[in-house]
Amino acid sequence: MTQRCNWVSSEALAHYHDTEWGVPSRDDQHLFELLVLEGAQAGLSWSTILNKRTGYRRAFADFDIDKVARFTPKHVDALVLDESIVRHRGKIESAVTNARAVQQIQAEHGSLANFVWSFVDQTPIQNDWASYKQAPASTEISDALSKGLKRYGCKFVGSTICYAFMQAVGMVNDHEASCMCRARCAALGKKGRNRKAG
Repeated sequence: MTQRCNWVSSEALAHYHDTEWGVPSRDDQHLFELLVLEGAQAGLSWSTILNKRTGYRRAFADFDIDKVARFTPKHVDALVLDESIVRHRGKIESAVTNARAVQQIQAEHGSLANFVWSFVDQTPIQNDWASYKQAPASTEISDALSKGLKRYGCKFVGSTICYAFMQAVGMVNDHEASCMCRARCAALGKKGRNRKAG
């Protein structure tokens, strides 16, 4: 029998869980996408955001950081009317603000990946929860990441959002101990570390 984390309750969540959640990502475009989507989730369910992901990719130029950074107030006005995404002006504006902040991070740190992964010393944290309910909502590391992003002017990057981001991009492996994906994500984390060291 296929054993997944207990929070998986739909086919869309299963696909996301099996192919993406907890897999270490060092791709700036993907990291920016998850930063925007986790911020958009604030106050909503992850299923809601996942169901709108195609709309988000279309609305935000496939999360091309440089393109989103050039969005004007007219772009924002149009997106507020776009039913394929969450029509919250503050969240939409934050995606543009955050794209510009990410450009600054890239200029100073070489990449967004270098910056965010520095908070875990470039190596995923491996947890061993029997149930996902044991995982914290935030940690000292997500507090520090939140402060670091806010220093560059990022919005919708509170500590809880940052911890969800860390889980999503594999900075922390919070797959349950019995989950079929836990070992694979742990192995991918070791590979990434070895590649960095090599």
